[in-house]
Amino acid sequence: MKKQNIKMKAMEPILVDIDLVYANDYNPNIVAKPELDLLKLSIIQNGFCFPVVVIKDNKGKYCIVDGFHRYTVMKDMLGQTELPVVVLDHDIGDRITATVQFNRARGTHQIIDMSKLVIKLIKSGMPDIDIINKLGMDTDELLRLKQMTGLKEAFKNQQFSNSWEEFEHKYMEGGE
Repeated sequence: MKKQNIKMKAMEPILVDIDLVYANDYNPNIVAKPELDLLKLSIIQNGFCFPVVVIKDNKGKYCIVDGFHRYTVMKDMLGQTELPVVVLDHDIGDRITATVQFNRARGTHQIIDMSKLVIKLIKSGMPDIDIINKLGMDTDELLRLKQMTGLKEAFKNQQFSNSWEEFEHKYMEGGE
């Protein structure tokens, strides 16, 4: 397959008044509350790394093409008054297809790979509570991911009761 020489344009973000930005009426993407909370944490810890993609309408306002959830976190959860945006010059058809392209191109996290990441975090010394909080998980999800790979490694720093030892002593070695 021959490589194409495509002339690409790097888009420059600008800061706009967040009250001039509004959601489109066609985006099929939704985010659950735990992922929205994780997005908030990501913005707080890592900064606002991905500007919201918009078009400027004929009233001077900005309609979101991609980034509604980043906008929601910035406006409703963090109370920001400005928003970094990249402005596209798209008609409605190109806006809709761009929204779907942005959403679908992000992909999904594979369970086995997430399990391997959890094991790496455990090996790095990160406590379970930090893994849960920083990755937006609950304890059951962390437990399931630990069980996927490396059980011995995943649970090596856990404290367990002595009930098994007592049971073995009591019933297996002729105790009461």
